[in-house]
Amino acid sequence: MSHLQHRPFGTHGKVHQISPESAGWRYVGFDLHRLRAGDTVAEPTGSTEVIIVMVEGKARLTGAGKDWGELGERMNVFEKSPPHCLYLPNGSDWQAEATTECTIAVCKAPGKSGHEPRLIGPDGITLTQRGEGCNTRYINNIAMENEDYADSLLVTEVFTPAGNWSSYPSHRHDEDDFPRVTYLEETYYHRLNPANGFGIQRVYTDDLQLNETMAVHDHDVVCVPRGHHPCGAPHGFEMYYLNVMAGPLRKWRFVAAPEVEHLM
Repeated sequence: MSHLQHRPFGTHGKVHQISPESAGWRYVGFDLHRLRAGDTVAEPTGSTEVIIVMVEGKARLTGAGKDWGELGERMNVFEKSPPHCLYLPNGSDWQAEATTECTIAVCKAPGKSGHEPRLIGPDGITLTQRGEGCNTRYINNIAMENEDYADSLLVTEVFTPAGNWSSYPSHRHDEDDFPRVTYLEETYYHRLNPANGFGIQRVYTDDLQLNETMAVHDHDVVCVPRGHHPCGAPHGFEMYYLNVMAGPLRKWRFVAAPEVEHLM
């Protein structure tokens, strides 16, 4: 298995824990909790800001000294309804108590104490189409650069219909050369429908010094340190992924792969 691909530790509790140290990079962290009703999880944010995404199910959240109530609405991520999320700055504490079975993603990046805690969604998040034909996919933007919600984090959800390509035409954002391109590390948290299916993700550089092609399964995480990173959903299997990006500048600028520039 590729060193970029991470299988979950199990099916209950904290099943992913990706840090800059474990990923070999500088900015992005990603944790995933799969909880049963009554389970609790509590953590400090430390030097990172976090966006907690209720991927599925419901939980009661407290954070930064406030009770945010019960968050979550969709019980299956493929309902495609907008997610309930909570932004917390660095130097905070948070706790979640599951009120149903739930899946909670914790997206992390360096915090600068520049933003106040706040709820994000479901209001203000609208499922929008990107691409056309067999490159069509649907986006829930949680905190991209147009939303001034965070110091470093960029977070979005993508739903790719069966038989379609996504994160395509192939592109990279691995140089700190704004406005041409920005350096952004990225994680992909994948889900498949049906859950026993698979998808494809390739991560490659122009010189092919990095050239990995992975069969991704339900609950896998793929780290993209550099290079292009397209995904494919085979006929019969719908794909979801949650993207987390961060770098020295909270801007998303990319460069297309030479072989697909004519498709942009």
